[in-house]
Amino acid sequence: MKEEKDYIQDIAEIRSMMERSSKFLSLSGWAGIMAGIYALSGAFVAWKFLNFNPGEIFYNSLNPGNLPPGLLQVILLSIAILVLALSTAIFLSYKKAGKSGEKLWNSTSKRLLINMAVPLITGGILILMLINHGFIGLMAPFTLVFYGLAFIQCR
Repeated sequence: MKEEKDYIQDIAEIRSMMERSSKFLSLSGWAGIMAGIYALSGAFVAWKFLNFNPGEIFYNSLNPGNLPPGLLQVILLSIAILVLALSTAIFLSYKKAGKSGEKLWNSTSKRLLINMAVPLITGGILILMLINHGFIGLMAPFTLVFYGLAFIQCR
């Protein structure tokens, strides 16, 4: 009977190690919710206060050197939202990892970051090229496409 309990305990420990090595359990769900709230708030600020309407810009022909005057402000707002979302994700994930006694930075989180970075960096470069050539109206759809590709990649 004692040997059977030892086997069950060994199997439970093996299962626990496999789950820890294959899943990134420290990523906080609230981080995704907060990032969405930040993004919606930023879109509202860009539309209401910075008068940024990519639909109008898309239908008007823009020369590469003739970009809208508020575009720099929208880009700075986007960078601020990105920094806020990333810092919130790191903070909330750090708290969750501490509560569960796990490390925030392990091999699974490194693999997740690398897999997500490839489509996000590629999309960022493409969006910069679109801005340079005056295709401002395509920024939002391409952002969503590459954001989706990053999450498909990390499955």
